[in-house]
Formats: sequence, structure tokens, C-alpha cells
Amino acid sequence: MSTIAWSWTYFWTVVLCDAYLVDILRVPLRYSDNLTKVRLFFMFLNTLTPKFYVALTGTSSLISGLILIFEWWYFRKYGTSFIEQVSVSHLRPLLGGVDNSSPTNSNSSNGDADSNRQSVSECKVWRNPLNLFRGAEYNRYTWVTGREPLTYYDMNLSAQDHQTFFTCDSDHLRPADAIMQKAWRERNPQARISAAHESLELEDCATASILLAEEEATTIVEAEKLFKQALKTGEGCYRRSQQLQHHGAQYEAQHRRDTNVLVYIKRRLAMCSRKLGRTREAVKMLRDLMKEFPLLSMFNIHENLLESLLELQNYADVQAVLAKYDDISLPKSATICYTAALLKARAVSDKFSPEAASRRGLSTAEMNAVEAIHRAVEFNPHVPKYLLEMKSLILPPEHILKRGDSEAIAYAFFHLQHWKRVEGALNLLHCTWEGTVFHEVSVYPKKELPFFILFTAGLCSFTAMLALLTHQFPELMGVFAKAFLSTLFAPLNFIMEKVESILPSSLWHQLTRI
Repeated sequence: MSTIAWSWTYFWTVVLCDAYLVDILRVPLRYSDNLTKVRLFFMFLNTLTPKFYVALTGTSSLISGLILIFEWWYFRKYGTSFIEQVSVSHLRPLLGGVDNSSPTNSNSSNGDADSNRQSVSECKVWRNPLNLFRGAEYNRYTWVTGREPLTYYDMNLSAQDHQTFFTCDSDHLRPADAIMQKAWRERNPQARISAAHESLELEDCATASILLAEEEATTIVEAEKLFKQALKTGEGCYRRSQQLQHHGAQYEAQHRRDTNVLVYIKRRLAMCSRKLGRTREAVKMLRDLMKEFPLLSMFNIHENLLESLLELQNYADVQAVLAKYDDISLPKSATICYTAALLKARAVSDKFSPEAASRRGLSTAEMNAVEAIHRAVEFNPHVPKYLLEMKSLILPPEHILKRGDSEAIAYAFFHLQHWKRVEGALNLLHCTWEGTVFHEVSVYPKKELPFFILFTAGLCSFTAMLALLTHQFPELMGVFAKAFLSTLFAPLNFIMEKVESILPSSLWHQLTRI
């Protein structure tokens, strides 16, 4: 960092204060003129006073401070660095950068896709199956604390999901759907809510009712009422599009959209029942939904079912669901791995004692429980700290990264009570998880400061320190500055001397004239 800061500071010393340097670098010129200008340049450096360096470093510190203030304001408002965003959005394409998020070549073989399926599924960002309601739950936190529980990045991903699942190319044919197509792109919550009301004034619109249930309803009861209204409209649209789905690509897209809308409504209605204490009703709704749409496993509806069954302490049914979804060919999750570990731990945790186990060794059932915990911790090592309450829980995000801190938060937020209900399960987890060997994984969505903010802060602090030292010790800092610049240009002098000694002066004169 210090070398970068020195180079930055004294680069501007040369550029702003000495026009000779531009002439030195200009090509072609006669070698004797170059040498003369180098000597004049060093003579100019010798005439600089300590006051000049004080003014220079102070000005650099002021400029760096202003950049830092702007970067911090932009980061707090938009969640990203302005310099980084400009670099990625505008400079990278000009320099030939490749967007890693672009889809792979359509000609790639199925074998390659199958071999990479597991790694891709673990690294991509998934929608949280148990995400809270914005109006009834997330906004309540904002009213109490005055803080936003969701990051800008998280809400932007949700906006993309809404546009993907709730819109299609033929929406412009119906005025209500056309309004909602624009509403899902709106960043302002009030603008989205106003658009949803406008859509409902024209005709019954399922997606408009969904938006109001998610963002305007202040209680789960209000949200459930709006979802029931959306369900009535959504089922009618689904039946109509189902009859026409094979009549063309346009109807296929409509049917796909109507299917997504119907599944979303039924799932959220089941979650409303779960939150209102009607857990058995929620289990029935989730089972029916999974039977009606068995191919939509990407929505991870089974995770909602697992949580509801654990609340009912129906461990036999939990084991049956795990037997179906805890398969090597399906994407794993913290819910799958830790629920399997909980069931294994439940069989031995009430009588488990570390001292007794060290004396007599682990039994077969205890070994199975320990191995299950090891497997779960290997998949996501962040979860135990939340289950053991070594780290504070926050509201879960709307999106999670598999094997990351966000998935651990989302899992522990809903499943901590289930671990506490099983006597000794947390004790067995605590005795086991620290011995598990695991690798470093992502901590998304932890909001880390971008590199440019840290760099600007360091540069500002460094130049301010230089200004202070130069003011206090002008002679000493002047010697340091001249020595640094002399060292910086020493290679240039050396190269020019070598070139002069090797090439004849006549040849050099002819080359500079070409």
C-alpha cells in the first residue's frame, strides 16, 4: 500500500509541476535533448521547498477524503462501490472482459452438464424457501428499529425472480397484466403497491393480489385473505391456459407463468396457515401441492414440509421425506443435512455423555449420529454457531447461498426451536462439530466494504500522515522525497546510459529521424 501511495502522490508531482517530463517521454527525440531535459528535471526537483511537499500531500489527502466520503455515501445508499460499478459496467466490456454469469454454450454436451450439476447447484443463489413476508414481518422490524432488514442486492434478486415467474411476453395483451409487468420492475415499494391497486381496478389479477399480500398487508391474516383472493383468480387462469398450452409458444409461456403463480400462491397460503398455528392444515396443503406438481422440486417445497412436520414432532414422516429427498443426485441443503443429523441425534442425545463415551467408546447409534453431524457441518460449517447461540440471529434474507452464512441464518432462524425440543441434541452437536474438518466457504450476504473504499481510506490516511510529517520535519521529508524520486528514475538513467554506450551516436541520430 505504501508503494502505491508514494507512486500516486509523486506521479502527480511530476505531471502537474513539470512539463519537462512530457517532453522526455515523447518519441522520437534526439538523445542529447533527452539527457538535457532529464538533468533539468532533477535540477527542478532540487529547487522544491518543503512547503511544496506539505501543500502537495495536503491536497492529495483532501482529494482522497472527498472521494472516500462520496464512495461511502454511494455504498450506504446502493450497497456497492461507485468506482467498482463503473469499472465492471463500462470499462470491463471495453477491455474485452467476459461476463461469467452468461449461460454456457448451447452446444456443450449433456455429460459435461451432468458432471457440473452438483457444483453449480451448490454455488448459485437460491430463493429462501421460508422467506418472510415483507409487509407483515420485514416491515415490522423496520418500524421498530428504523433499519432495513434486506440488502439492496437481495431485493434486486427478488425483483428479477418476480419478473421471471410472474410475467410473460403476452402480458401486453391484457391491460392489468401490462401494468403488473411494469410494477415488478419498480424499485419504489409505494409505486409497486399503487400499480397493483390500479391493476385490480381494471380486473381481477392474481399477481396484483400477490404483490399486495406480500408488501401492503401488515398482518398474516390480511396477507392470507389477499392470497385466497389471488388463488381464486389464479386457478381460473391456470385452467384456461392449460387447455391452450399446446397451441403455440405464446400459450406455452402463459401456461408456465400461470403454473408458477398458482404454485406460489398455494405455498404462501400454507405458510400463512403455519404462522397462524394451523400446522396440520399447512402440512396437508404442502403435501397436496407436491403431489399436484411433482416436477417442481426446484422450489424446495419439501423444506417447508420438513419444518412443519418437525413442529408437529412427527419424526416418522420427517424421516420419510428425508428418504425421498436426501439423495446423492439431488442438491443438498442445510435443512436436509441438519434435519437428518437431528433425527440421528434424537436416538442417543438424551443419554449421551462425553465422559462415558470416552471411557467405553461410541456405540453404533452414537457413531451414526456423530457421522451425521460431521456430514452436516462439512456441508455448512456456519450453522452450529447459530444453533449453539454463539452468534446472534438476524432476520433471514430472501435469498441464500448454499453452504454460506446466509443459509445458516435462514436454517437456524426456523429450526433452532426444533433442536432445543430434543433433549441433549445441542449438547451432542457442541461436542461433535468442532472436531469436524471443513473448508472455507462464502459468508454471503455479509455486507463487506468494497476494495475501493478501503483503498481510498488508506490513501487518504497515508497522505494526511505525510502532510503532517512534512509540516513537522520539512528538511528530513524533503530529503526522503528527493531520494525516492531519484531512486524512481534511476532505472531510466541507467537504461539511457547503456543505450548511449552501445549505439553509435550517428546511428542513434538516424533512428531518431525515422
